[in-house]
Formats: sequence, structure tokens, C-alpha cells
Amino acid sequence: MIVDCSLPTQITSESPLKLTESRELLTSQLLYIDLIFNLIGQTVPLDHGYELFSAIAHFEPKLHKLDTVGIHTIAGIPKEGVIQLTKNSRLRIRLPVEQVGLVYPLAGKQLRIGKHTIRLGIPEIYLLEPAERLRSRIVIIQGYQEPESFLAAAQRQLEQLGIQAKAFITKNTDGSPKRRSIKIKRFTVVGFGLEIINLSNEDSLTLLRHGIGGKRKMGCGVFLPVKRKENAT
Repeated sequence: MIVDCSLPTQITSESPLKLTESRELLTSQLLYIDLIFNLIGQTVPLDHGYELFSAIAHFEPKLHKLDTVGIHTIAGIPKEGVIQLTKNSRLRIRLPVEQVGLVYPLAGKQLRIGKHTIRLGIPEIYLLEPAERLRSRIVIIQGYQEPESFLAAAQRQLEQLGIQAKAFITKNTDGSPKRRSIKIKRFTVVGFGLEIINLSNEDSLTLLRHGIGGKRKMGCGVFLPVKRKENAT
């Protein structure tokens, strides 16, 4: 579907029925949207958050100065140090609706991510939808690299956003905390997978819009709803 970003009435929702539930909820959703690009390509690096943002910012340098943008890493099949793209792999950029014009022109552009190349298709625009449970693949909070102190810091950041919910670190199959890292130039930054539960609709939308922690343009601290079939690991 091709969406004319100059026509807000054409913005779509993954669950359209929810749009009629509350005028206030719809107003909140319209503040931020997800711009989702189809991808043409084979692979991207397994750790590609920094290089993906660099490739995007090459076309729109203004993104370096914005703290309102979140860029999700690209999902696919991990294999021998790369992510193999599938027909469901997408580039998802979250930003205020009035800033869509900065990234919509990425359509058709070729991004060089390390030694890998992908081309972006025509994006679709989706409203943010609240969920009782949200998860981020990796959250980075500067100065907190141990599970206990990190979790306390994450809970404080939620409270600073006015969110009343419970945070916990996701776990590996052996029950250990899911510690993750990203490489930024020559440095490795450590964080953890994080899940937030018992969210109200309002708090869920707040977390989707603002996230927590740093490096949101590199795939950190950006959240998505947890599907029912997924578990807490």
C-alpha cells in the first residue's frame, strides 16, 4: 500500500477497530507513527544498529541532532554472523508525524551497511497501538552494566515518564539475564533485553513514543508489543 504522507486520513492501523475506541487514544497515537519500509536485499550484519543509522543519516544528516527518532534493528534469521533477510524483514522508523518528511524520501534508496547492501521500498505509515506488555531487544543505560543496578535504573526512568508498570530483564534459555551489546565504532556498549508489563493504554503509548535509555537511533530502548505466543525470554 502506498501512503501519501500529506494526507493524515490515509494513515493506517494494524488493528483498525481500535481506532474507534477512544478519541483521546487516537489523538495520542497521531503524535508518533511507525514508518515501515519493505526491503530488497539478502543480508545485513548481525550487529548493525550503528551502521544502519549511519547509512540513513548519510541521506538525512538532520537526524543526528534529533532525539525524537527511534530506529529498530532489522529482524531476520541469524546465521554465521549475519541476519538473513526474509519476506517479512522490514525497516521500522518511529518518529513524530510532523517529521515524516525527513525520512519518507528514503524510499528507493540503497543503503550500504558494512559490506552489505539493501534497497528500501515504498514505506507504509502505521499508528502506534498500545499493549499491556512491551519489549525491547536491548536497552542501554549509561553506567549500569550489572543486572540489579540496571533494572533499578530502568524502573526509575519509567517513573520519570510517569509510567506505572513493572520492568524485568528478559532471560536466556538457561535462566540467566539476557545481556546484549552493540558495537559503535571501536567501542562495545552493553545492555539488556527488557520487558515492561501491566501497562495502561496511556502508559503504553508513552513508552512507545519515548522509550528508555540511550542509542534509540541505533535500535536500543525502542519497544514493540509482545505477541501472545511469545514468552518472557
